[in-house]
Amino acid sequence: MNKPIRRVSVFCLVLVLALMIRVNYVQGVQASSLNKNANNKRGLIEAYSYPRGQIIVGGKPVTKDIEVDGNTYKYKRGYTDGAVYAPVTGFSSQVYGSNLLENVENPILSGNDSRLFIRNTLDLLTGKPKQGGDVVTTIDPKVQQAAYTAFTSAGKKGAAVALDPTTGAILGLVSVPSYDPGTIAGSDNQAAWTSLNADKSQPMLNRALRQTYPPGSTFKLITSAAALENGVITDINAKTVSPDPYTLPQTTTTLPNEAGDNCLNVSMNDALRVSCNTVFAKIGDEVGNAKMAAEAERFGFNSSSLTIPVGVTKSNYDTNINRPSNALSSVGQFDTRATPLQMAMVAAAIANNGTLMKPYLVAQERSANVNVIDTTKPTVLSQATTPQVAQEIQTMMVNVVQNGTGTPAQISGATVGGKTGTAQHGENNSDNPYAWFVSYAKMGDKQIAVAVVVEDSNAQRDEISGSGLAAPIAKKMMEAGLGK
Repeated sequence: MNKPIRRVSVFCLVLVLALMIRVNYVQGVQASSLNKNANNKRGLIEAYSYPRGQIIVGGKPVTKDIEVDGNTYKYKRGYTDGAVYAPVTGFSSQVYGSNLLENVENPILSGNDSRLFIRNTLDLLTGKPKQGGDVVTTIDPKVQQAAYTAFTSAGKKGAAVALDPTTGAILGLVSVPSYDPGTIAGSDNQAAWTSLNADKSQPMLNRALRQTYPPGSTFKLITSAAALENGVITDINAKTVSPDPYTLPQTTTTLPNEAGDNCLNVSMNDALRVSCNTVFAKIGDEVGNAKMAAEAERFGFNSSSLTIPVGVTKSNYDTNINRPSNALSSVGQFDTRATPLQMAMVAAAIANNGTLMKPYLVAQERSANVNVIDTTKPTVLSQATTPQVAQEIQTMMVNVVQNGTGTPAQISGATVGGKTGTAQHGENNSDNPYAWFVSYAKMGDKQIAVAVVVEDSNAQRDEISGSGLAAPIAKKMMEAGLGK
């Protein structure tokens, strides 16, 4: 081989080596980032080239795959009763990505989960088209529909969550106003996407999981637990030493009662029945901030790690605050904030004799041929309070429904306990308050715990109450859960 040919050969060899190095670098090192690049549509085109798995509610799918006559995508996502189940399913869009179950369960729904490898390999060998697996939810369609209908028929805005206290299974998860995820599922839905995001009523906001509210008087359930556990109250029916009005400690600021003049020195049981701020603010001050915060945290507050498996916004009870702030926090004001799911967890723990079960939304994951891949086992999240304390609070909550502010939630033949709340908010409490109702119902071997919050900015201020607005919605949900 003469010298010029040798040089050309060496040069070509170098080019080949450089090409091999580059190919391996791109396919090995850069593969992941390239796959995730927003401008790379190959993954998206592949994802919509075959049917996704379905999200199941009550044995029936609430999702579907619609075959489209498009040049790029073969299928797009569709939804049955989309607005009712949007807070559960979320959306899967060819343009705007996905959220909620459509997002966190995407490996199963898309069929790309590693646990489906054998199934996918067999399908490949037999020539069957690829198909995603199914996600079976814990939602009871009767509870879900009852809540959605109660909100929309009354023209109210807000959220509701229902739990099985004994397992933590989420039976209902409603946020109103809502939207149909199918309207933004395709590749040409920009107008719908823009309209939804510009809507001031925020229909895409999942108020049940992602919005926190001041819990108002419903937080007095936790203050009651803290008082009983720490010996501040030893008899729920004994008179307390509670002035009316109550002057916040270390201040000259007086705390009023919405319950009129029925709160002077009343027992904790009567104070919960008519919802005395003065009594519970004083109790919270006597318990102290550290023990109040610890009690709230046993019920789930201050945790940012809760997933159902969708992520849940942290509910807050301040630590290391001064005495007047802690007194206000003890009646659900100041910086205390909670999601509707969090307050449903409070009711569920009390109904379950103090044991707080981890809430969960997915019962099973299945392959396309309905073989079960995984089943969620109920797990204990914490021992929120002792069985004895929980049963004493149950007694007080039943008194609220039978003789106090919660009478609209009474259900014939069922034991119902509840707590109303009317939470002030806005600068100098200038905005209309939120109406809360937190409750549980038991009948035979059936139990259900519910939290409802109503944002009613259109009502007259004196017409807003947990009793008048939220309790009737909770009653509808509890009746549906009990099969009434």
